Amino acid sequence: MGSAASASRLTKSQVVSLSEAGLSEVELEDLIEKDPSVLGLGEVVLIEGQRRQERAGRLDLLFQDRDGESRFEVELKIGSLNESHLIRVIEYWDIERRRYPGYAHFAVVIAEDVTSRFLNVIQLFSGSIPIIAIQVNCIKIGEVFTLSFIKLIDSRTLRRDDRLETKAESSDRNSWVQYVGPSIMAIADECLATINSAAKRQRSLNYTQQYIGLTEGGRPNNFVYFEPLKSRMRVRASLSPLERWVKRLQDSTMDFKPGSDELFIDITLQTLVDNKALIDEILLEALRQDEA
Repeated sequence: MGSAASASRLTKSQVVSLSEAGLSEVELEDLIEKDPSVLGLGEVVLIEGQRRQERAGRLDLLFQDRDGESRFEVELKIGSLNESHLIRVIEYWDIERRRYPGYAHFAVVIAEDVTSRFLNVIQLFSGSIPIIAIQVNCIKIGEVFTLSFIKLIDSRTLRRDDRLETKAESSDRNSWVQYVGPSIMAIADECLATINSAAKRQRSLNYTQQYIGLTEGGRPNNFVYFEPLKSRMRVRASLSPLERWVKRLQDSTMDFKPGSDELFIDITLQTLVDNKALIDEILLEALRQDEA
C-alpha cells in the first residue's frame, strides 16, 4: 500500500534544451536579473546588464555581493561552452578587475553543456583566475519547464593552500598602508605578535596584492591570513571544529562568518580592544592545529 502511494506521487520528467523550451539567451538573462539567487552565489545584487566594455563588446551581467566587497562578471551561453565564450568571460573579468581593483572579482560562465575538456581547462585556470562554472539544465515535467543551475567548479571553495599558494602578485607594506592606513595594518601586527608569542617557529607577514599571508622560513604558511579593508581587518583563521568558536563569537561584538573549516572575523580597532582575549585564543588555537 505504501509503495503504491509513493508511486502515485511520482511523475516523469526529461531534460530538454533551452531552445526546445523556447527560451532565448535574452530571456535567460532576464530571469537571472530578476532572481540572481538561482545561481547560488550568495546574496548578490545586479549592478548592470549588458555592460559595455571598451573595445571588447558587452558583459551580460555584473553582480555585487551585499557586503560590497566582491563582484561577479557573468557570461551566458545557450548550448555548449566554446573557446571564444570562455576567453570572453576572462577578458571581461580582467577589464573589470583592473578598472575597479578595490573589489574581489570572479569570472562566472554559465552554459547548458560544459564538456570534460572545458572543465579541465577551467580547473587549470582556477589556480590563477577566480572562476565559477555553472551548468544550466532545463527539465520538462508534463507541460511545465523548470531550470536548475549546478555549480561544476567554484574557485571560492578551493582548499586554503590551493587558493593562497597560487601565483599571488607580490606587494609591500607601504602599498597596503597607503590603501587602508597604518591603524588597520596595526591589527595584523598585533595578531602576528600573538602568534609569535607561542610559535615554535617564528612567522612573518607576507604582502601580496590580494591579501597578507604568513611565511615560515620564507615559505607560505597561511593557517591565518589577513584581508585589509578600509574600516577593518578581515582575519581568516583555519580551525576545526568551529562550533565552540562560533558560539563564543556570537556573544562578542565582532562580525564574523563561519566557513567549512575557517572563521572569517572582521576586526576593528575597537573590537580588538574589547575582544583581545578571545581573538588571541582563536589565533593560538589555529597555531596549535597548524603545528600539531
